[in-house]
Amino acid sequence: MTLGLLVNLLPLGTIALILIAGYGVFYGVLEAGGTAKPAPPGSRWQVPSEWVRGVSRRRRYVVWGSMLGPGFATRNPYAGFWVLPLAVAAVDNIGYGVLLAALIGAAHSTARAFALLRDVRNAEVNNYLQSTLRSMYWRAVDGFALLAAAGAAAMIWAYRL
Repeated sequence: MTLGLLVNLLPLGTIALILIAGYGVFYGVLEAGGTAKPAPPGSRWQVPSEWVRGVSRRRRYVVWGSMLGPGFATRNPYAGFWVLPLAVAAVDNIGYGVLLAALIGAAHSTARAFALLRDVRNAEVNNYLQSTLRSMYWRAVDGFALLAAAGAAAMIWAYRL
């Protein structure tokens, strides 16, 4: 069965739920088990300087807020982030999908901003080991959240059958 045929047979919400379940199990097991060898999807750690250099402050805010901050154009070390666009696609109502996207975006950006403020406040050269340990802890938490999302997606999918 080709992907095109599958897309024609199943609604977008169902395909999104299937992808959430598979992705959640794959990366959830890797992250929760502490064996996260494959890097989560994303691009690189570096911010493309041409996107923000020599542009107005307003444009920098838009670029940082919409592309760089969430992790669409920079590397977000947590695989759970990529379930969020799939979750929006899984909602069958456009209004609810937009509301869910806004809530997810607000929660994710707030969490990243607080983490950044915390790290800047506690920045020390000797804190690298502590930072690495915190990162490992949060990747495991992300893994368990992915497994929960995979279970929820599977249950919703089964309910829709």
